[in-house]
Amino acid sequence: MKISVITPNFNGGRFLEETIQSVVSQRRDGAEVEYILVDGKSTDNSADIINKYLNDISCVISEKDTGPANAINKGLRKATGDVVCWLGSDDKYYPGALKRVSEIMEANPDKALCFGHCPIVNEMGQEIRVGITRFKEFFFPISSRFTIQCINYISQPAMFFRRTALEKAGLLREDLKCAWDYDLILRLWREGGAVRVRNPPLSSFRWHESSISGRHFRVQFKEEWDAAVADAGLFSLQSLLHLGVRWGIVWSYLMMARLRMKK
Repeated sequence: MKISVITPNFNGGRFLEETIQSVVSQRRDGAEVEYILVDGKSTDNSADIINKYLNDISCVISEKDTGPANAINKGLRKATGDVVCWLGSDDKYYPGALKRVSEIMEANPDKALCFGHCPIVNEMGQEIRVGITRFKEFFFPISSRFTIQCINYISQPAMFFRRTALEKAGLLREDLKCAWDYDLILRLWREGGAVRVRNPPLSSFRWHESSISGRHFRVQFKEEWDAAVADAGLFSLQSLLHLGVRWGIVWSYLMMARLRMKK
C-alpha cells in the first residue's frame, strides 16, 4: 500500500530538514512512500535543504501559492498513493509510523481515514501542553461522527485518508484561514468513518508563536464551529456542544497567552 505524503513549505527552513528526514526514513521501516514537497518560492534556506534531498523526494513543486491549503491541494492533485496525508514543514513522523498506518488501513478496507496519537512539542522538540493532548485523547475510545461533530480531537499530522475517499469528499477549502483540515475530516467521515491507530504516537505537532494555531486560534475555532454547523445542522445537539467547546478552548488559550506574557 503506497502512502503519498505532501509537505507544504514557505520559509520553513528552520525545521524543514527534520521534517524531510522523518518522512524519507519511513522507507527504511518498510513503508512505500511517495513524497511530494510543495514550496511557495521560499526566500530562506529552504531551497538548499530541498536540493540536498532531491533523490529522496518523488516530486518537488516550486511556485507561488495563496497559502497552505492551496499548496496542499497542489500536492493532493499529484498524489497517486492509496492513502494520502500531509505533514507541515515544522512537524515530524516517528519511526515506523507509516508502516503502522498501512497495516491498519489494509485491515480496515471500509474506513475512509485513520488517526492516532500526536503530542505537541515546542521549538526544541520537548513535549508541551500535555493537558490539551490528554483532553483530545479522552475522546478516542468514543470516536464517532457524532463525537467529531462536537469537537475536533484529531491532530492533523496524525491523520491519513484514502485517495478514493478524497475523490468523493473533494479537496481542501481554500477560502478558510485555519480550519480546512477539520472541514475535510468531516467530509471524509461521510465516506466510511475512521479507525484509530493505538499508541505509540504517529507524529508530533510543533507549536510556536508563528504557527497557525499560535497566531489565529480565535479564527480557527470559529471556522471549526461553522464547519460543524454545516455538517450537523445549526440547531443540532452537536452544534450546541461544539459552541460550548469552542469558547472553553478559546478562553483556555487566552489564559495561556497571558501567562506567557507574565514570564
